[in-house]
Amino acid sequence: MRKTSNSKSYYVYIMSSPSRTLYTGVTNDLERRVHEHKSGAVPGFTKRYKIDRLVYFQETNDIGAAIAAEKQIKGLLRPKKIALIEQENPLWLDLAAES
Repeated sequence: MRKTSNSKSYYVYIMSSPSRTLYTGVTNDLERRVHEHKSGAVPGFTKRYKIDRLVYFQETNDIGAAIAAEKQIKGLLRPKKIALIEQENPLWLDLAAES
């Protein structure tokens, strides 16, 4: 994960479970949000389905653009979401994995 300096960053991201159940979200702190998903800190869908792998993200300095991208991705059918992920991350690697 990379973080730019000098301007506020917003991220739209897709998390996955080992069985590839997907969750799309938006945040202004990707590192913190991914940690929350990985640790199960927030009850609900992502904790219930063990969604703990960051498989896609895009960054912008415009919150409106981030929210619009999130809505667009959420509106896609599953095959289109998979194609979006595999265009950037064909092996479905955890982009937030500890090295």
